[in-house]
Amino acid sequence: MRPLADTVHVSATLDKAAAENFPVAPVFLPRAWRDGLTAVYGYARLVDDIGDGDLAPGGHDAVLLGLDPAAVDDRLAMLDALEADLMRVFGAVGGPPRHPLLQALRPVVRAHGLTPEPFLALIEANRQDQRVARYGTYADLVGYCELSANPVGRLVLSLTGTGTPERIRRSDAVCTALQIAEHIQDVAEDLGRDRIYLPAEDLRRFHVTEAELAAPSAGASVRSLIAFETERARELLHEGTPLVGSVHGRLRLLLAGFVGGGRAALRAVTAAGFDVLPGPPKPTKSGLLREVAAVLRTAPRKG
Repeated sequence: MRPLADTVHVSATLDKAAAENFPVAPVFLPRAWRDGLTAVYGYARLVDDIGDGDLAPGGHDAVLLGLDPAAVDDRLAMLDALEADLMRVFGAVGGPPRHPLLQALRPVVRAHGLTPEPFLALIEANRQDQRVARYGTYADLVGYCELSANPVGRLVLSLTGTGTPERIRRSDAVCTALQIAEHIQDVAEDLGRDRIYLPAEDLRRFHVTEAELAAPSAGASVRSLIAFETERARELLHEGTPLVGSVHGRLRLLLAGFVGGGRAALRAVTAAGFDVLPGPPKPTKSGLLREVAAVLRTAPRKG
């Protein structure tokens, strides 16, 4: 039986799903899918919390990964320890995984024949966050999203047994769009971590300085920049929307939730006049439901 402290710790991590722009494991899905998606989310959330320095205080995660509690502040050491624990999930290192979130992942990996690559990519994205704080070009940012976001969509397709080259391509477009949407919403929060996920070439194009991104509210040039990035993310979502029409049943509804969540987030940014500096504009629940319904109505059906 898992110790109570570990159970509470895991629950606190999984509870963060409520703050995402998209549904993580909605109740209308089959139990096996929900369990798989929850396990994958728990892993992805843990990786991001390590990379962002957002772990619970006290060093409990470090202890769970076999490190001294003080190592919780050494993000690269924590990511290395997490990778070693991930290899235990796949049987590459002796013994069962140590962290309860990876213990929960192990049966999902076995049941669905998942491979290490997408999980390793998420760790590498967070290593990159420790080394890279600015992105020169949009292509550089897309390369980051290929590590930080696209693996999650690919895992969803693997968990549901629906992966094809075309679906993977569409899924990558949706996931990159969702990541960019999150970057747009979180400009102020990211800058507080000394990170900027708006390409430097775009800042120059719109004559935006880093000092302007640190202001309490956005001026005209910043708003123009955010409007440009918002439209770019919206076009990616449009490119990926046929993914929804390529599947059926409850999976179609889940994927519509992903796309609709991205659309609702971008609509909230637009409704805020593209001023994201006071804090992340968030969609309302009714706005999210309207966008999901619109995706279901308009996504072209195939097969």
